[in-house]
Formats: sequence, C-alpha cells, structure tokens
Amino acid sequence: MLIARVIGTTVATIKDEKLTGRKLLVVQQTDETGKGIGKPFVAIDSVDAGTGDLVLTASGSSARQTTITKDRPVDAVIMAVIDSLEVEGNTTYRKS
Repeated sequence: MLIARVIGTTVATIKDEKLTGRKLLVVQQTDETGKGIGKPFVAIDSVDAGTGDLVLTASGSSARQTTITKDRPVDAVIMAVIDSLEVEGNTTYRKS
C-alpha cells in the first residue's frame, strides 16, 4: 500500500465497458507527512474519495482485489481515505 493525495480527476467517455460508472482520480504518492513525491498516476476510486484527500492505494494485481475492481482492467485503486497518520508517536497528518 502507498500513501497518496488526490490531486485531480480524469474524464474518459470512451473506455473499457468494465470501467463504466467508476470514478477515476489522479493521485500522487506522498511521504508520511503528506508531501508529494513521485509522478502522478490514475487510480480507480472504490471509497468515494475527493480532491485533497489523503488516501491509501494498492497497485498491480493487488488493485484488482476489491469488490469494485475484481476482474476489471485496473492497475491502481484507492481503497481507503486516511483520517490521521501517526509516525514514531507524532501525528503527522489529521484530516480537517
């Protein structure tokens, strides 16, 4: 699992039929404080996340393990919205 922040949305009117009705969000991996690192990527949303949310993502074959993504052509999924992060006893993120 990776920590990421939702930084945008994707609209694709022509897509595989197994993706119809599914929200595609642009996310960027973050460090434990929520600071962006790495290149943005698109993930299918399984938990109704929104722009600005800090989320947990899975990729590769693990991305196809949720009820929404099973047997669908996805490589990344948002599977949780983070409420808070604590690292070494310090709260590094708390959803406002």
